Amino acid sequence: MTNINPSPAGLMIAAPRSGSGKTTLTLGLLRALRHAGVAAGSAKCGPDYIDPAFHRAASGRASVNLDSWAMSPALLRELAAQVGIDCDLIICEASMGLFDGVPGPAGQTGSSADVAAALDWPVLLVLDASGQSQSAAAVVKGCATYDPRITIAGVVLNRVGSPRHARLATEAIEALGIPVVGALPRSDGIMLPERHLGLVQAAETSDLEVRLAQIAAFVAEHTRVDVIQALASRGHRAAAGGSAGPAVQPPGQRIAIAQDAAFSFLYPHLLQGWCAAGAEIRCFSPLADEGPDDDCDACWLPGGYPELHAGRLAGSHRFLGRLRRFSETRPVHGECGGYMALGTSLTDAGGVMHPMAGLLSISTSFARRKLHLGYRSARLIDHGCLGPAGTRLRGHEFHYSSVETPSDDISFALVSDAHGAEPVPTGSRRGLVSGSFFHVIATEP
Repeated sequence: MTNINPSPAGLMIAAPRSGSGKTTLTLGLLRALRHAGVAAGSAKCGPDYIDPAFHRAASGRASVNLDSWAMSPALLRELAAQVGIDCDLIICEASMGLFDGVPGPAGQTGSSADVAAALDWPVLLVLDASGQSQSAAAVVKGCATYDPRITIAGVVLNRVGSPRHARLATEAIEALGIPVVGALPRSDGIMLPERHLGLVQAAETSDLEVRLAQIAAFVAEHTRVDVIQALASRGHRAAAGGSAGPAVQPPGQRIAIAQDAAFSFLYPHLLQGWCAAGAEIRCFSPLADEGPDDDCDACWLPGGYPELHAGRLAGSHRFLGRLRRFSETRPVHGECGGYMALGTSLTDAGGVMHPMAGLLSISTSFARRKLHLGYRSARLIDHGCLGPAGTRLRGHEFHYSSVETPSDDISFALVSDAHGAEPVPTGSRRGLVSGSFFHVIATEP
C-alpha cells in the first residue's frame, strides 16, 4: 500500500451487547446518506466476512475490517485512511459489545473500543431499550465512563414500545449531557435472513435492494440523520504514517482464487494488499466447474459454505481435475471451507458423504456440528505460500464442522488461542498443498 491522504472523520456504531441493532442502524445510515448525496465509507470491527459485503451493497463503496488484536496500529490507520478516500465520512460498525475483547496489552484486545480510541472516532451507542425506561440512562452512563479513551457522542434507542417509553428513556439519558438522536420502534419487518454463520450473504439475498430501501426509510424516519452525520465530524481525521505494507505477503505473483457462493470468505484488506504489492488476482468458480488458470503460480481456496454445496462440488469434475493437476507443481492453500474441500470427503447436514479433492487426508462433517470460535495465533511449521517456517500469523476460527477422520499429513502450523493456551498442531500439509480451519488476518505485529 502507498502513502495516502488523511481519511475523513469517522463514527463508531456500537452497543453494550450483541443483538442490539448495530447492523440495522449501520445499513440504514449508509443507504440514507447515499440517498442524500453523502459519500460514506464503511468499516467493520473484528473478524467478520459477511457484514462488510452488506455495507458495500448499502453504500456502493468497499468496506474493510479493522481489528486491534490481529493488526498493527500502523495497519489499522492505513486501512482506515484507504477506505476513506473520496469519502465525506466513515461509518464503522462495532462487533459484539463495545468493550468486549480478549486479554492483551492496552489497545490490542480486539475490542471495538480499541479501534475507536486508536482512530479517535466518537461512538454512537445503540441501546436496546426493551424492558426498561429510565434505567437505560444507567447503562449509557456506564458505557460513557468505563473507558476514558472514548467518547459516547450520542444514543439511538432501539425496540422502543411507545412514544411514552421513548420520552422516559430520552429524558433520563439527556440529563447526562448525551443527546438521544433517534428512537427505533419495535419492528420485525426489516430483519435480514440468517444462517449458521450469521446473516445470509449479501450476494445470496435476492431482494436485498428492497430490504435496504426499507431499512433506510425506517432509519431516516426515526433518527436525525443530519445530526448523526455532524457527530462524525468531531472525530480525528486518521492518517497513515507511511506504508504498512500488505497485511500478509502475497502467496504468489499471479493468484488463482476460488470465488462463488461456496467460497467467498476472503478479507478485502488481503486482496487490496496483494494487489498493491503487485500481485495479479484471477478468480474462478468451482460451482461453475471452473479450475485455476494454468498460468497462475498459486491457488487459494477461501472459506465459505461448501457444506451447502457439497454434492455440486463433488460433481464438478473439471474443477477437481484441474485443481489436482495444478497442485502437482504449484502451491494450493485452503482456509476453513477451502480446507474441507481439499480433504477426502465432506459429510453434509443430512449425513450424506461427498467425495472432495483428496489432496489432503482429512475428512470433515457438518452433520456433527460444534461451534469453534475465537482468535488464533499461528506459527508455520514449514515453508509455504504464507511464508517461511516460523512465520507468525494472527487470525481466527469460526466454523461448526467437525473432523470426522483425522489427517495423517504433516501439520500446517502450531496454533494457540488468545487466552494463553499451549500451542497445538493444526491443519494439514502434503506436498505443495496446505490447509487448516485458521483464517489469516495479518502477519503478527
